[in-house]
Amino acid sequence: TNVSHDIKTPLTSIINYVDLLQKPHTEEEQEKYLEVLDRQSQRLKKLIEDLMDMSKASTGNLTVNLCCMDVGEAVHQALGEFSDKLAEAKIEPVLRYPDQPLTMLADGRLAWRVMGHLLSNAVKYAMPGTRLYLELSVREGQVLLSMKNISREELSTSAEELMERFVQGDVSRNAEGSGLGLNIAQSLMELQGGQLQLWVDGDLFKVTMTLPEAK
Repeated sequence: TNVSHDIKTPLTSIINYVDLLQKPHTEEEQEKYLEVLDRQSQRLKKLIEDLMDMSKASTGNLTVNLCCMDVGEAVHQALGEFSDKLAEAKIEPVLRYPDQPLTMLADGRLAWRVMGHLLSNAVKYAMPGTRLYLELSVREGQVLLSMKNISREELSTSAEELMERFVQGDVSRNAEGSGLGLNIAQSLMELQGGQLQLWVDGDLFKVTMTLPEAK
């Protein structure tokens, strides 16, 4: 029911605005219509991609190539990719890490996708004008990357509910995205032999990636 609703919403909007473009309209209206069409088509594309990723991840139909990764370097690269989006959202990243290099056993492509989901989540839902804290540590042979931020909206759902598929769509149909991001990230971590854990404390949201240390 949720997926059919989430696909139908942008698709209906696209159909309606194509219909408007086929009728007499001004140049100003055309510009507005095209902006809506671009936004809704991108939303539909992202939903379909998320559904495909979810299907592959949940059935294990993804190739996993584990190798040694420098965690600090990977995090710096991810923050570099998201620097413009974070600045636009008025979120200041603060990275804390130990003096010695940390290496983890992971699939570089899948680990990057998980970090991308988490940073995208922060851009969309963190309160503007606040900091996104990232911390790297090692504990009992496991490398941990923790991210925490203050939520823009009141967090009335538990960590378990946030991890469920389509909870974002259930809670707020006005938000962009499919609500699958955290669930996909969790599945991708499990495929690499790692874990993804969430904590919610008031409006504080914290997520931790855990993967085996590579020595």
